[in-house]
Amino acid sequence: MTPDMTKTPAVTPFFDQRSNTISYVVQEPDGPGCAVIDAVMDIDYAAGKLNFDGADAIIAHIKGHDLRLDWIIETHVHADHLSGAPYIQQALGGKIGIGAKITEVQDTFGKVFNEGTEFQRDGSQFDALFEDGDTYSVGNMECFAMHTPGHTPACMVHVMGDAAFVGDTLFMPDGGSARADFPGGDAGQLYDSIMRVLALPDDMRLFICHDYGPGGRAIAWETTVAEEREKNIHVGGGKTREDFIKFRTERDAQLAMPSLIIPALQVNMRAGEIPRDDEGDMALKVPLGKL
Repeated sequence: MTPDMTKTPAVTPFFDQRSNTISYVVQEPDGPGCAVIDAVMDIDYAAGKLNFDGADAIIAHIKGHDLRLDWIIETHVHADHLSGAPYIQQALGGKIGIGAKITEVQDTFGKVFNEGTEFQRDGSQFDALFEDGDTYSVGNMECFAMHTPGHTPACMVHVMGDAAFVGDTLFMPDGGSARADFPGGDAGQLYDSIMRVLALPDDMRLFICHDYGPGGRAIAWETTVAEEREKNIHVGGGKTREDFIKFRTERDAQLAMPSLIIPALQVNMRAGEIPRDDEGDMALKVPLGKL
């Protein structure tokens, strides 16, 4: 697919400080259609309490600007925050979409969390499963999905006009790239996926999912293909695939697991729905020695 660089959607970011996640509302250039990218539902894990402040801010923005929600996109199954997709869908409608390789993620973590046969591993919890190159519309703006595995098997970059939403495939140039050591991750695949993204037009706007303010700088979320290609500390300036794999493997071995990985995976592989116990109460499992 060739991006339509003549279309410049309005992009509004929403920063979740606890998980350092940036969610987005993306509005078509000449109409009310919009999409939400990577919405957050917060959890106080120790207290077992959910918080919807971030999702409520997104809902308020869409209502306040008289927008119509067409899509709620998950770039991948996040390991560091819970999805607010079903909460937003209940309030505003729209279809929830994710990459078709979600079935591999569901199969892997269905075993980790010892899920029974009632947990469907066919992606049916989502309204749409995107294959590489699939197109869809936000209002009158045609969009397409790029399969970018490496961080997870189901990672997708979503291209909407002159904007691309890269999930965890890339960070800001001084942040580098995401880890590749989760089950199903692969550093070589991640490098190849990044190269696909960096083959997009130089002035394509890239919007990232996480930023941690390296060196104490202000939180940032927008860059360009040209800037990433030149300055990204992990892949920029012509770094080779072999160099990246060596660096990424050594670095990942030193990283701790995300603090919310256990609840996040259980919820996000279900399209944001909280699992329930035999009595119908919301409940999470804590597997030992499996991650």
